[in-house]
Amino acid sequence: MKSKRKIIAQSVVLLLLIVVVVIVVRRQHTTPYRSSEGLVFGTLYHITYQSDRDLQSEIDSVLNDVDNSLSPFNKNSVITKVNNNIDIVVDSMFTEVFTLAEHISDETDGAFDITVAPLVNVWGFGFKNDSQPSRAVIDSLLHIIGYQKVCLKGGRVVKKDKRVMLDCSAIAKGYGTDQVARMLRNKGVDNFMVEIGGEIVTQGINTKRLPWKIGVTKPTDDTLQTNKELQTILNVNDIAMATSGNYRNFYYKDGKKYAHTINPKTGYPVQHNILSATVLANDCATADAYATAFMVVGLEKAQEILDNHPEIMAYFIYSDKNGNNAVWFSPTMKDKIAD
Repeated sequence: MKSKRKIIAQSVVLLLLIVVVVIVVRRQHTTPYRSSEGLVFGTLYHITYQSDRDLQSEIDSVLNDVDNSLSPFNKNSVITKVNNNIDIVVDSMFTEVFTLAEHISDETDGAFDITVAPLVNVWGFGFKNDSQPSRAVIDSLLHIIGYQKVCLKGGRVVKKDKRVMLDCSAIAKGYGTDQVARMLRNKGVDNFMVEIGGEIVTQGINTKRLPWKIGVTKPTDDTLQTNKELQTILNVNDIAMATSGNYRNFYYKDGKKYAHTINPKTGYPVQHNILSATVLANDCATADAYATAFMVVGLEKAQEILDNHPEIMAYFIYSDKNGNNAVWFSPTMKDKIAD
């Protein structure tokens, strides 16, 4: 008798599980995927998510919050006020990014450095200049460059020199991507891809009910970002991805090419052999920052950093000793390569 009751109970539980699975599967097939796109942080964003609700207002709210905290182009943002030496208590977003940036600066021996803003500006990126800076100008700016010259105390930014300026452009897009992804998760969205200026967070499955796959573009000079030729395709599922490369952001002056990645220690655009650094990490802000750091330090030093951080994976396209494009990637990334 007890055995019969047990069988009946198990059958009921199994039936309920089947019903739940059918409902979930049916919902997955009937719930629409929605698309959202626009401009933020001076770049484009594209978001695809599966939801019964249109979450555009929530997306706008998150992006506005990040812009109001971290955009140097926003005259009223927290970072603008910090750069203008206005005495304010910074918000939680600024604090989170500043703390992460400080940690990654330590881990990369200063290759990633958010005090690089004056150098970025004088070289003509961010706020365009028409003349190449002299050695004397670079040397003078190096005195106010260095992440150790600034810290947070009691919610306020303390500078060793009031001329220190902050530039979070190499981490803010990734952070903004994380924040939108966090909002979608909080709204119960299981399947989505958030992309801001090439920095990406994915979860679940795409519109074809397959894992998300993201292409890595071949590094050819492409300031208009029209090149669509892919080097490889990566399985980027439930993870964050960021790419940094000098092939899309540079200018020519007197016949010489100047890239946008500035070495905080030398004050000059980097001339290392890495053409493109794609990083996978648990969050996009971390991936974004390390991708920039790897462009600064070059291939060998980047490999050393990766040895100390098994939680991070990287895919590098670099110029070999013969000037040909070559590829190196973390051994743990092998199963991420789709092609």
